[in-house]
Amino acid sequence: MGRRIHRVLAAVGAVCAVAVAAPAAVAAPQDTSSATELRGDRPVFKMPFLCGQRWRGSNWNGHSPAHAIDWNHYNASGSPDDFGRRVFASAGGTVLASYYSTSNGYGNTVVVGHGNGWRTRYAHLKTRAVQKNDKVKRGQKLGRVGKSSAIYNLSPHLHYEQIHDGNVVVAHIQGVVWRDYLTRYQTSKNGCS
Repeated sequence: MGRRIHRVLAAVGAVCAVAVAAPAAVAAPQDTSSATELRGDRPVFKMPFLCGQRWRGSNWNGHSPAHAIDWNHYNASGSPDDFGRRVFASAGGTVLASYYSTSNGYGNTVVVGHGNGWRTRYAHLKTRAVQKNDKVKRGQKLGRVGKSSAIYNLSPHLHYEQIHDGNVVVAHIQGVVWRDYLTRYQTSKNGCS
């Protein structure tokens, strides 16, 4: 009888181990960006630059607003060369605003609405190539990288935000989640065939 109890306990233990392990495997941490994007809640955002260009993005502590990314491009010798480079729409939509801000540090700014409460903001532009109510496709030129600001003396860069329901959120770009306080390089797939 003692062996039988041991076998039953061993069998019950094995079943319990499988039952406990199975949900844990299903609940393992995952990058949910692709699942969310497939549901259509979040647009599939591409980098706002020409296909194949490699840019350094910085999301630094104290950046205002939080979660925004500052993008810079460097030439082969490591010198900044982003001033005047073209900026493209991360996703298709309607231009909600195209203006020069004198009340905050954004300078030349374009805001594109993508539906379902989603927007992107492109700031400090040298020039703007679109007007309010223009329909844009992903990869369409919005302007050029600049350093415009009515308040700050800036070096050239693109200030980029993803906004949902009025709040700047952690950006998801080409399947990469841009958590806060990161600096990394990423290569654009915007407009790639």
